[in-house]
Amino acid sequence: MKSEKTEILIIGAGPAGSVAAGLLRKQGREVLVLEREQFPRFSIGESLLPQSMEYIEAAGMLRDVVEAGFQYKNGAAFVRGDKFTDFDFREKFSPGWGTTYQVQRAHFDEVLAKAAERMGATVRYRHEVLSVDVDGEQPQVTARSPEGETYRVQARFLLDASGFGRVLPKLLKLETPSNFPMRGALFTHVEDRVAPGGFDRNKIRITVHPEHVHVWYWTIPFSNGRCSLGVVAKREFLEQYQGTDTERLKAIVAEDPSLSSLLKDAVWDTPARRIVGYASNVKSLWGRNFALLGNAGEFLDPVFSSGVTIAFKSASLASDCLARTFAGAPVDWERDYAVPLKAGVDTFRTFVESWYAGGFQQVLFHPNASPEVRRMISAILAGYAWDKNNPYVADSKRRLGVLETLCAT
Repeated sequence: MKSEKTEILIIGAGPAGSVAAGLLRKQGREVLVLEREQFPRFSIGESLLPQSMEYIEAAGMLRDVVEAGFQYKNGAAFVRGDKFTDFDFREKFSPGWGTTYQVQRAHFDEVLAKAAERMGATVRYRHEVLSVDVDGEQPQVTARSPEGETYRVQARFLLDASGFGRVLPKLLKLETPSNFPMRGALFTHVEDRVAPGGFDRNKIRITVHPEHVHVWYWTIPFSNGRCSLGVVAKREFLEQYQGTDTERLKAIVAEDPSLSSLLKDAVWDTPARRIVGYASNVKSLWGRNFALLGNAGEFLDPVFSSGVTIAFKSASLASDCLARTFAGAPVDWERDYAVPLKAGVDTFRTFVESWYAGGFQQVLFHPNASPEVRRMISAILAGYAWDKNNPYVADSKRRLGVLETLCAT
């Protein structure tokens, strides 16, 4: 079997893997990326958060993204029955980017992967990781090429950015059940044909089901007159509906008057897809000479579009740890990587749990919201879940609990 060596081996060329590759190439590291699929390929997670732009810029990929022509995004709108509220992310508590993009991931991920190659990373498509050995001095990966040839790669460090493929958690038996209820999503892309001024295409629109507080829809406009449309609910709710995934999604959309009116002229030209049981967790985010990035480690829920931001944050933290490692400095991966990453994830978790319980929805739609509190919440919705200067980050559970009580009374 053919063998080769590299400094950093990354599994997966999605957002986490490509940004990690860019950051590591800026350090001068040798980077090899093995991607199981051929890009472009479909993926969801299409509404970025402004915090993401910081990491894209740090990875040297900002110009690539800006020039790709994606839909500009400056906030989020929330609808429940006759209630409406929206947030402009430029009006937020935390400093930093206040705008970003809504992207068709097939194109976006390809832009990032090509940028990683431009910066000197080697990206191999349709190369599948078969096994991993992390017991030796350096990790070794056995992979298979598109032609069926197996080969071995020895790396000084291994990063798993395989997303929902979760290569290392499966191979190393790191998976552990998520404490989130089993939810699923039905989704598609449509030619929306919304009349000019019908809704703000610069914002993602989140619509709450008129009867079920735990069921919600996303509408993510793209720059080409199309949008991503999906519904998220517990599995038993989705299983009530019969027919194809497209027919089921149409039936659930028809239950909300505002959303069905908005999309009354839409052309449903792409078969719907589904994903069930996407929430995930692991025993550890790191091990001997390896770390898990983004969704390969933990995925909460798509409601606040946090997935790509968490992926980028993990890539940034891991690349910082590796910079110190290669400089000969001691690194504690639990203290320097896992703990700070989980801090922001836990902030998102607090708001996600409150959303499904209904409390955060009461906060969002409260008619007499404090402008300062709205700015703090806007910052979290914009992805700044690691800004400890924000009271709703530093003490999220207690603060949000108090706010829920005030809004309920």
